[in-house]
Amino acid sequence: MHIVRIMTYGIFNQDENTMFRELKFKKLSPLILLSVLSSLSACTTTHVANKTSPSAEATADDLSKSYWDMFYLEQDFINPSPELRKDSLNVGELGIDGGNKETIVKLAQDISNNNEGKFDSLLISHKNKLVFESYYRRGRIDLPHDQASVTKAHLSLAVGRAIQLGYLTLEDLNQPVVSFFNDLNPLQHAKGVENITLRDVLNMRSGIRVSTEQVTHITNQSRKIRGFNYTQAFLQQSEAITPESQSFRYQGIDPRIAMYVLDKVIPGSVKDFIKNEVLAKLGITQYQWKDDINGVPIVVASFTSRDMIKLGQLFVNDGQWNGEQLISKQYLANIDAGKNQPTEDWIPKEFLYNYFWYQTDMKVGGKTYKTKFAWGGGEQYILTFKQLDLVVVFTASSRQNESIKFTEERILPAFVNHHYTSR
Repeated sequence: MHIVRIMTYGIFNQDENTMFRELKFKKLSPLILLSVLSSLSACTTTHVANKTSPSAEATADDLSKSYWDMFYLEQDFINPSPELRKDSLNVGELGIDGGNKETIVKLAQDISNNNEGKFDSLLISHKNKLVFESYYRRGRIDLPHDQASVTKAHLSLAVGRAIQLGYLTLEDLNQPVVSFFNDLNPLQHAKGVENITLRDVLNMRSGIRVSTEQVTHITNQSRKIRGFNYTQAFLQQSEAITPESQSFRYQGIDPRIAMYVLDKVIPGSVKDFIKNEVLAKLGITQYQWKDDINGVPIVVASFTSRDMIKLGQLFVNDGQWNGEQLISKQYLANIDAGKNQPTEDWIPKEFLYNYFWYQTDMKVGGKTYKTKFAWGGGEQYILTFKQLDLVVVFTASSRQNESIKFTEERILPAFVNHHYTSR
């Protein structure tokens, strides 16, 4: 008998082992017990979607909730032939438009059976077609999922959009950050602040060193610190900026300053700019992006997994979408050429970092494939493989997953070694 993680809408919210323990030790009437067991025996661990399959759609009530308030799916949703939706995303069929269907479906079933991590979604795009999508636990097709630090990668693409439209230039990346502001007080700045460039900020190499206590204090004073005084506060509270301090440090201050630079150089607000000039161009309308006290977006956002696929496709296609050059191709080439080495213990040594994107190499059959990827806490990933015209998206809420390992060992071989017939 196979048991699925079901009964989540007000009845159960446990895994199968916990559920069975409760059934075993509670005194239920024979009729109720027979009914429950009969229902379970009729279920399978996974269900490969077809026209009559259970849906992974969010209900109207769900759409008003946060991701964290969602019940687990009644039945995990695995679809090797995604449906065309009104979201500007082309679809295809796994095995026909690329990939080994058996291999990918087996991986999805292993995830569903709790054998391979605790994911919320796994989606794959090949040659600009979504060929596979699956949802588990709290994942839904149309419910935005927390992005965590993947949001930094979204911000990076917004910088590339500003360059494409002429609000910034590639040369501006080498300009001091303070040069973009006319309302700062340089007399109060820490020593060496003038040496911080926009490129340094994008690479987490600003050298700004503000203690956790100071950041908390600045944040708590947010109603008093309006306008671009956030930038002033960080620049004057920092320790002296030195060549030694301008080494890699992963911190939230750098992307925040990058966002304020954007807000300074583009016409109107950066919030509207991101909405109209980046997201709307991709058909992304169902998202959440938090603002600070000034109405400037902070690097905290939520997107659907299908929209994450679009952002990956944009990267693979050198910044083009539907024939329009949205992101500066030269800017993306700079990301590609990045050799910035992170130094944090939690970041694998083989990972490089540039403009809020990571890169590493994966090997299949002795051949190396370079991936550029966005990575956020809780195992949010947008992995792009330009050589293969491939995009892989994971969402989850657990740091115990092994998305990189699964991609290298089980997903890439399914596309590298499988001959397909494109329709």
